[in-house]
Amino acid sequence: MKYISLSSLLILILFAFACGQKQDAKQDTVHKIAGDSTMTIKITSPAFDEGGMIPKKYTCDGENVSPALNWKGIPDSAKSLVLICDDPDAPGETWVHWVLYNIPPETTGLPESVPSDDTLETGAIHGVTDFGRYGYGGPCPPSGTHRYFFKLYALDTLLDLSGKVDKAAVEDAMKGHIIDSGVLMGKYSRKK
Repeated sequence: MKYISLSSLLILILFAFACGQKQDAKQDTVHKIAGDSTMTIKITSPAFDEGGMIPKKYTCDGENVSPALNWKGIPDSAKSLVLICDDPDAPGETWVHWVLYNIPPETTGLPESVPSDDTLETGAIHGVTDFGRYGYGGPCPPSGTHRYFFKLYALDTLLDLSGKVDKAAVEDAMKGHIIDSGVLMGKYSRKK
């Protein structure tokens, strides 16, 4: 039986700790924008349960259409809603799958297969995803099982943004305006 040297063991422990810290940092990004706001908005989908597997239809392996989403608990004082879907398990940086802002606060959800137009009939506006286009881009992990967070924010204002707006610009504009939020997480794996 071979033994590991003390220095090799120390290196392995430090590596494991660093990997754990990186994962914790990625998980922290899920709610960092919400700041001190409460998280009482309840988001559900008829397509999958909280923490459940997202059906193939809503991924790059299927029709790549957005799942229907429902929500409740929007504060009466909300002036607009923002929806961001991203994957913190993507290699490197968190991968942005959907950015939709200035959603009317009286809405109670989104239907399946939201058009990818830059501006919707409701006045909601799409931001650009990490796929480089407007609209929803479904899960398409290169390997393993990834988590996809559908985050909804209630704001006390409409966002005055123009041009090709991305998640970073929306998050920056939201700061100081979030009055409530909620999250729905689904998973997807391309395992055969």
